[in-house]
Amino acid sequence: MKKKIIAVIGAGNADGHLLAVAEEVGRLIALNGAILVCGGLGGVMEAAAKGAKSGGGLTVGILPGFEKGDANPHIDVPIATGLREGRNVLIVRSSDALIAVGGEYGTLSEIALSLKTGKTVIGIGTWDIKGIIRATSAEEAVKKALEPHH
Repeated sequence: MKKKIIAVIGAGNADGHLLAVAEEVGRLIALNGAILVCGGLGGVMEAAAKGAKSGGGLTVGILPGFEKGDANPHIDVPIATGLREGRNVLIVRSSDALIAVGGEYGTLSEIALSLKTGKTVIGIGTWDIKGIIRATSAEEAVKKALEPHH
């Protein structure tokens, strides 16, 4: 059976509360045997990857630029795309479900692409958009992301 791939999306700059939530989301993804995919840079992405590593998980960073070295230090598999925001399509398409923690316009584009392609999006403190499944904690978000979806 293939491992689930859960994307964590959110702002490159986030407050301490959202970073703590993202780190716990990443840790729980790893403890549940799933692979974490993210944009590979700072903020929510780095916090989630740090959490996944603390839980013994595998992390994949789909980077906007051409340099694998741009990835945060918690990324195991850096994928340099050179696609800038276009990488958001790869993040969405490579994941089984997505968890949005906070987020700005980049996150909004990932949410829109996810919903358009029928992916499950769980949201914690993120955009208020029809189709997002709300969660109030990291535990609830990861549980919902790991549930079978249609």
